[in-house]
Amino acid sequence: MGMEDETRDFLVLVLNSIALMLLWMIANVFAGIYLGYAFFEGSPDWKNIVYYIISTVTFILVIRRLRRKWNL
Repeated sequence: MGMEDETRDFLVLVLNSIALMLLWMIANVFAGIYLGYAFFEGSPDWKNIVYYIISTVTFILVIRRLRRKWNL
């Protein structure tokens, strides 16, 4: 029964990691494409800069979280 528990824990870890990345990507697609913060004409507006800063910081936080979960 120990092997089945390890397999289940590993599957949960994989699915949680996929779900976290999908949630991050959905939020970025919504803010960037749907709300239009990822695009600018000419020079970027302050909203575009804030979007890219927040997107980069949250990506770094997601990667740190995944590295801690996977103990890399």
